[in-house]
Amino acid sequence: MTAIDLNSDLGEGDAYDDALLKIVSSCNIACGGHAGDADTMAATVRAAVVNGVCVGAHPGYPDRDGFGRVSGFLDGDPLYEALTTQVSDLADIAAQLGARLVHVKPHGALYNDAVGDSGLADVTARVVAEAPGAPAFVGMANTELQFAAERHGLEFIAEAFVDRAYEADGTLVPRSEPGAVHAELSVITTQAIRLAKAGQVTARNGEVIDVPADTLCIHGDTPGAAEAARAVRDVLESHGIEIRAHTMRR
Repeated sequence: MTAIDLNSDLGEGDAYDDALLKIVSSCNIACGGHAGDADTMAATVRAAVVNGVCVGAHPGYPDRDGFGRVSGFLDGDPLYEALTTQVSDLADIAAQLGARLVHVKPHGALYNDAVGDSGLADVTARVVAEAPGAPAFVGMANTELQFAAERHGLEFIAEAFVDRAYEADGTLVPRSEPGAVHAELSVITTQAIRLAKAGQVTARNGEVIDVPADTLCIHGDTPGAAEAARAVRDVLESHGIEIRAHTMRR
């Protein structure tokens, strides 16, 4: 049976976290940069443990006003220090609650910036390499994120998005543009099936492109997130695809 991970970004103050944790197999927890604090981290870790969901860190630019979605917010040593603090804080809380930090996935603008910026990707990968428990690095395949993971000897988990539109070059359509986030369940579920079974997606120009995926992300901060996640899980399982965390398939 084919298996794929289903992940969501949680601990950001949204209303769908509890419902999503009953559906996904991995979660990426905001750890104080763009959102979250010690209390929300602990609450999300506890709920993840109860539901058997793998715990990951979701560090980003330390920009709470912009929710970590302002491109080029920080780089170099200041970025390294900010990300290290975020990942370490979550790793410590997870350990106190009997959980392991399984992976790290950069958030928002940092993720998108690092896709094409080797310096940003390298800073982020260095933080992951120094984190306790040897977590994997989650990012977009065949980008600077994957290349940095390889340079640092990290396990890399290729991620694709079921609820986001793609450009023909494999990058995501910017959120500032119309249609960047899919709203229709039929579009989301169709994209999920194609990604899981064929590693392909139709870009917004109509071109079919290859998008390798070990894990599929559904965002937790969009309206109807839990409904969409349940629809995705149901349709994947109906096609004989098991939902299981990537790190549990080693």
